[in-house]
Amino acid sequence: MTAPVQDMSNARQTIQAARDAGAEVRAADMLKQAEQLLQEASQQLEDGDYISARSSALKAKQQAMQARQKALQKKQKE
Repeated sequence: MTAPVQDMSNARQTIQAARDAGAEVRAADMLKQAEQLLQEASQQLEDGDYISARSSALKAKQQAMQARQKALQKKQKE
């Protein structure tokens, strides 16, 4: 199995997109959770546990997408 480099990159980009959408203010808990999942993925990657790293990276991306969506929805209501 290869290292989930692309999955990690996708998660990082999605977290950045959530930040750009204002998630640090409007969806802080969700963004923090995504960042925590990405941190776990990084540790798992270092440990050579590529299956868990990929899983955590995918969860981080999903969480970041939700944070971005929530931030955009709140922004529209302001």
